[in-house]
Amino acid sequence: MTGKTDFNDLSILIKAGNPIITIETHEETRALQLLEEIAAYHNKPLFGWDHVDGMRRIDLAHDLAEIENTQEPLEALAQIKASHRPCIFALCDFHPHFEDAHKEVRLLKEIALNHGKVAHTLIFISHSLDLPEEVKRFSASFQLSLPNEEQLEKLIRDEAKRWSRLHSGQKVKTDSATLKKMVRNLIGMTYADARTLIKNVISDGAITEDELPAINKAKFELLDMDGVLSFEYETSKFSEVGGLNRLKSWLKQREAVFLDRSIPLDPPKGLMLVGVQGGGKSLAAKSVAGMWGVPLLRLDFGALYNKFHGETERNLRESLKMAELMSPCVLWLDEIEKGISTGDNDGGTSQRVLGTLLTWMAEHNNQVFLVATSNDISRLPPELMRKGRMDEIFFVDLPNFEARMEIFSIHIKRRDQDTNQINLKSLAEASEGFTGSEIEQAVVSSLYRAYAEKNQMSTQSILDTITQTSPLSVVMAEKIQALRSWAAERTVNAN
Repeated sequence: MTGKTDFNDLSILIKAGNPIITIETHEETRALQLLEEIAAYHNKPLFGWDHVDGMRRIDLAHDLAEIENTQEPLEALAQIKASHRPCIFALCDFHPHFEDAHKEVRLLKEIALNHGKVAHTLIFISHSLDLPEEVKRFSASFQLSLPNEEQLEKLIRDEAKRWSRLHSGQKVKTDSATLKKMVRNLIGMTYADARTLIKNVISDGAITEDELPAINKAKFELLDMDGVLSFEYETSKFSEVGGLNRLKSWLKQREAVFLDRSIPLDPPKGLMLVGVQGGGKSLAAKSVAGMWGVPLLRLDFGALYNKFHGETERNLRESLKMAELMSPCVLWLDEIEKGISTGDNDGGTSQRVLGTLLTWMAEHNNQVFLVATSNDISRLPPELMRKGRMDEIFFVDLPNFEARMEIFSIHIKRRDQDTNQINLKSLAEASEGFTGSEIEQAVVSSLYRAYAEKNQMSTQSILDTITQTSPLSVVMAEKIQALRSWAAERTVNAN
């Protein structure tokens, strides 16, 4: 499946007199199909080459014999140079032969220099291409376009029709909302990869909401983003976060604008969550993706940094590029201060990383919503904290009475315990100053105790655990109070 844009763009490169064109792609078949259309339009012979079959004519309906003794690169290039009729040559998987290939490089250069007399066009097709410096200046690069939403929906409908023919005319079951979400989740994939995923999804005769997270996971793996970026498969539902009502309302107001680019409003860019460690910032970040029904990517600053000069910034640029391919998505920068803290002890790497990130935040127009979390705002540079970099800065404080009741209820239910047998008000009163994670651990510890004593978990068993716990708000009272004072004038309370 080729498009008019690809046809026009590649035709322009050929007509402009570029003797060498590179196409980096895994879709070799699609690239060759495009070249066949272009060769027919321009009335130029099209030859193909690979290390197995050698040189052969590939633009004619009937089979022609291969050109003998052209399996080796040197022989193939010599054949091209000797040909006096301008042709297009598609050379597949030539990239291993660029290393220590002095004669091949020289022949390439001579073919390029002779383009004014014999206008051959050599098109290298491979998943990865790095031309030698001697011939790079004679080359141009071309990239196959990715399918848009209309083309992806057509792919889905075509595969649904194919499935129907194979199953006695049965129809693939779905609804328009789920179909629209599936199309959105396939954006950024090649035709071949998208078709493979579509076939897997409709193999059971249905496209359901439950299958969408698996599509995102498979898409992530196909794009080979593992390492610096990680895919958070289980994004929590926002109902699983106790409190944070103001943040929930803020996100709900912006959900439709983020997901629907046709709405004439500036799309939301991102937010920062600062607050007490264990207060629920990470869970809130995960839940943004769960609430909006989009994939969540987590950027690991530890994996981002590389000892080689310049590699860290490149890793960040690649990560941001990959996030754009996964859009619409949420990109979570956890403990962002570890990656862009101000200081001079890293040779300026942190400053370059910050500059790269700020530039991307200002210029990107993809559906990538940034969620940054931080425990130590004193290490964050003022350039990042300035209004306008992100839509809002929320302070996640210690949960209040109502939020503590809700958090206890969530964790007790999650462990299949009956909340009707528990006095949630008493627990909320006794746990003043506890973070969400400390409340969870009180429930877990109580369950362990009940199991060891062969009893049921009770209000008293949880209260006993609470009284034995020294919460972070007591252990680090001065630091938390300083954080609260800073946040009072600079942030919006998330509760």
